[in-house]
Amino acid sequence: MRGFIVMAMFAVSLSHAGSQGYTEVRNLELDASGLSEIFIEAGAGAMVVTGVEGGDAVVVVATITVDTDDLDDGAKFIEKRLRLSLERDGDRARLGADFRPEWGRDTDAVIDLDVRMPTQLALVIDDGSGPITVDGIASNVRIDDGSGPIELGRTGDVDIDDGSGSIRLEDTGAVKIDDGSGSITIVRAAGDVYVEDGSGTIEIRGVQGSVTVDDGSGDIEIDDVEHDLVIEEEGSGSLRYTNVRGTVQQDD
Repeated sequence: MRGFIVMAMFAVSLSHAGSQGYTEVRNLELDASGLSEIFIEAGAGAMVVTGVEGGDAVVVVATITVDTDDLDDGAKFIEKRLRLSLERDGDRARLGADFRPEWGRDTDAVIDLDVRMPTQLALVIDDGSGPITVDGIASNVRIDDGSGPIELGRTGDVDIDDGSGSIRLEDTGAVKIDDGSGSITIVRAAGDVYVEDGSGTIEIRGVQGSVTVDDGSGDIEIDDVEHDLVIEEEGSGSLRYTNVRGTVQQDD
């Protein structure tokens, strides 16, 4: 039987209401022993994930903000609709952060997440909207994102499926991106890079493998590729490449 273990979840700072809305801060922590992956499912809000060398726990600070200047209304909204949990499911940790839907009420609310995790664990993110920043995850990172900018640094292999928003990657492993719109910047990838993009500029520099690009529209600039470059579809916009040490193929 698969079991779920919910670890410490408690309010750190209760509240204040003002011009920026009503805010509560909550802490969650889970022992990372035996874990291989962390799965984060979030609705709206900013997310920062940091890998900790030698870390032995997943530590989360969640800042919940409701668009109201009334203390009681904000507290009741959170009590009734907040869904926030950190659980163990086999060798996977699951962090959930969103709000229960309520028919006829559309109060704006967000959950900002600050997550610290052991650097050797894999990371999977399913996010609705808001900026995502990930740094120092030595294992693989997979992101399915609706909208909002994404910034990754010092990670293993990266797989991103993104609706809209800019993407910037630095010092990663192999990269696969399927993007609707928004600029894409990749700097120093230790493996092959594949980018399928609807619209937006693409800049790729310092790839130790090969690069494949399928682009709808937007300028493309590529420099310093160890192996081959394949442009499957160029669309509209300029194309510039330099220092490609393998073959270059442009499909018509």
